[in-house]
Amino acid sequence: MIEREFVAHKTKEYYIKKYVEEQLKNVGISQIRLKKIPLGEKIIIDTSRPSLVVGSKGANIRNLTKDLKKKFNLENPQIEINEIKNIYLDAAIVAEQIASSLERFGSARFKGVGHKTMENVMNAGAMGIEIIISGKIPGARAKSWRFYQGYLKKCGDIAVSGVKTVHKSALLKSGIIGIKVSIMPPNLILPDKIEILTEPIQTVELVESEGHGEDKTEDSQKEAKEKGRSRKRAPKKKATEKSSDSAGSEVKKQTRLTKGKAKDKSKEKSLSKDQSTKLDLETETKPETNESDVENTKDTEDTQKIGTENENN
Repeated sequence: MIEREFVAHKTKEYYIKKYVEEQLKNVGISQIRLKKIPLGEKIIIDTSRPSLVVGSKGANIRNLTKDLKKKFNLENPQIEINEIKNIYLDAAIVAEQIASSLERFGSARFKGVGHKTMENVMNAGAMGIEIIISGKIPGARAKSWRFYQGYLKKCGDIAVSGVKTVHKSALLKSGIIGIKVSIMPPNLILPDKIEILTEPIQTVELVESEGHGEDKTEDSQKEAKEKGRSRKRAPKKKATEKSSDSAGSEVKKQTRLTKGKAKDKSKEKSLSKDQSTKLDLETETKPETNESDVENTKDTEDTQKIGTENENN
């Protein structure tokens, strides 16, 4: 059956993860993932202290690969290590730190440990955190202490997929103490988050030549300021209408006066042209009559002289 193969594969993965966690204790392991590759199996370990995982000259990784080959019959296991940059946003590392501090200092300082880790997580940028420490703390009776701060989802799909929850245990003299850490990361998008967008400001820029660019930009800025002032003074409509009517009437009067003056000038020019034409005609006719009379008088005088000379002879 195919279902049995899937179940067997998942159980094998679970036992491999548990074995790697047991071999690498107090190293700050966040997550262990398994991938199938053509060369064999790939084991990816996300940790906060990669140097401790690798060991001196890679001794820890060599021992791990040998043990995985023998115990789990892996052909060619390859181990890859990834470093976690922000430790306090990872719930697994935070829970491991709380467990190690309780094992070191005991149950007397559990409140200080809880408040300090909570402050560190909130300063790292988390939206919310919840720490629950349950067990025989601080007395012989079992209790559960809750430390919480910020905003944390408790139900819905985001509480299952978005919020990081981890369970760890610490072994003390009084018994085993359970630690539960839930962290809501800052990059989580909530469905009930609404953003009110502001109106976009439209800016118009005039692109012109280099020589006249500065002068024209100044003129455009002045025009924009005048437009803004005119928009601000929009409610005063009556005064602006009256001023516009008076200005229009003055312009009409000026145009009429200019038209009348132009007509008078045209009439004067036409009269002066008529007078000049008359004078030219008179001057042309007078000199022709005088010349003809003078010629006639000269001819008569010559004929008279010739007649007198003939009589004398």
